[in-house]
Amino acid sequence: MTFYREERVALFIDGANLYSAARALGFDIDYKRLLALFQNKARLIRAFYYTALAEDQEYSPIRPLIDWLDYNGYTMVTKPLKEFTDSYGRRKVKGNMDIELAVDLMEIADRVDHIVLFSGDGDFRRLAEAVQRKGVRVSIVSTIRTQPPMIADELRRQADTFIELQDLMPQIQRNVDRANDRPADRAYERGERGYERSERPQPRIEAPAPADHPGQD
Repeated sequence: MTFYREERVALFIDGANLYSAARALGFDIDYKRLLALFQNKARLIRAFYYTALAEDQEYSPIRPLIDWLDYNGYTMVTKPLKEFTDSYGRRKVKGNMDIELAVDLMEIADRVDHIVLFSGDGDFRRLAEAVQRKGVRVSIVSTIRTQPPMIADELRRQADTFIELQDLMPQIQRNVDRANDRPADRAYERGERGYERSERPQPRIEAPAPADHPGQD
């Protein structure tokens, strides 16, 4: 991946999508290392992280991760999951963050040189094109090394640079020392594992919209 020391960079992380891609590749992300990776490559202006939360629960398993990220350099954007019943009487859960991400990205586009989007969602192709017309480079982080690929082909084609998530694994993988981990680390891990219940794609039930089909339109 190509970065320049003086260019201004902003990260946009589709939390459910990135989690699904990393899980499919068999590793957990260390978000502290991920942030440091881009801080060392360019002038990191902002790192946005998007996720939906089930606020009606007494305890949300993803809350520790959200709090950890909020205190450690990420700008958190969340909204409540919405539950509804379709015409067949099936319970569905919706938690799409596409609009929030798109609005924030367009607002900051005039103040940065390079956008790094962590998502394989084909719905973002048009967004990437609009930002490129402003003279901003767009890099997409996802993976084609799963079956099926986690990134939509049209989004990959639109990107100035496609960054294979698996190639970043040695630099951003989380390794936990069970004997020496700190309480904050344990909370971080509990929060990340909470995705499995709240955001990971589940074929047998309706999952939040961003996580249903990470590489599809």
